[in-house]
Amino acid sequence: MAKIVLNKENYFHNLKIISEQAGSKDKIAVVLKDNAYGHGLVEIASMAKEFGIKNAVVRTCEEAKKIETFFEQILILADTTFHTYSHSFHIVVNSLEQLEKVPENTNVHLKIDTGMHRNGISIETLEEAIHGTLRKNLNLTGVMTHFRSADILSCEFFWQKENFKRAKNITVNTCEKLFLPIPKFHSANSSALFRFKNYQEDLARVGIAQYGYLESDSIFDNPDLKPVMSLWAQRISSRKITKGQRVGYGGIFTAKEDMDVSTYDVGYGDGFLRLNGKKRYTTPKGYEILGRVSMDNCSINSKDEKVCIFDDVRQLAEIHDTITYEITTTLNPNIEKEII
Repeated sequence: MAKIVLNKENYFHNLKIISEQAGSKDKIAVVLKDNAYGHGLVEIASMAKEFGIKNAVVRTCEEAKKIETFFEQILILADTTFHTYSHSFHIVVNSLEQLEKVPENTNVHLKIDTGMHRNGISIETLEEAIHGTLRKNLNLTGVMTHFRSADILSCEFFWQKENFKRAKNITVNTCEKLFLPIPKFHSANSSALFRFKNYQEDLARVGIAQYGYLESDSIFDNPDLKPVMSLWAQRISSRKITKGQRVGYGGIFTAKEDMDVSTYDVGYGDGFLRLNGKKRYTTPKGYEILGRVSMDNCSINSKDEKVCIFDDVRQLAEIHDTITYEITTTLNPNIEKEII
């Protein structure tokens, strides 16, 4: 059976670097949405807890329930079904309309649109939103934003930082007038965290960096992170083919000599994005995936019982003209996970 292997040593290596950059492991909120970027929600949560991480970020309440016992605080980014939440759950509110739908006594983080123009309350209506949390008897526990260009060399990062600074000032002034506790402030994703020289915010929402990747431009002094995930496949069958015989759908691969070929139980049905045979892909051990990847299997010039399909997805991301996130999150969540 296909298997995803998670390297705990590499994961802890990444968290150590991230914690040092943030100033403390208490400031780290590990982003575990979408099955922990394909790595396994519960598996990654258990390792994060073991390391000493107290905060997590997920997409939905259902995800939060699965890891409720692992963390002191869980931030829920995009749930639209509102009901009574656990005291450890904190709901992100993206609009004044959404604010009206959240049940009383819910912990909320107001998301501010500082320039990404995707989700969030405008700075101009921030004071109104804070008043709304008081009127609705909500617990304002956080104010946040998200950078649109932290991974590229651009002045937009600094422009958004200034906009969020303005939002912080409005929040502090308004809360003091209303005798409300000052909420936690956070803006940094993985790329943004490593753009700060002296990180002073209360939390950093770290996603892809904890898994060993960073999509930031190479011009930055990026950290030495280590990929956590490797994908392994089990041999189904083997055969010898002769020079000139072709393999798989369309016969895209033609053998240049007599060779051994085996079929392995990983395909695009498992979320291993389809290789069409036009670009060469070799496994970490130097084997080649031959021709087109099928739905449930692929052909490789190996007779090994098990083959590591990848232990670093950057080559695949380049082949597919995408980002590392897409390669990992596409993997079928039902693939068996093992922590080593």
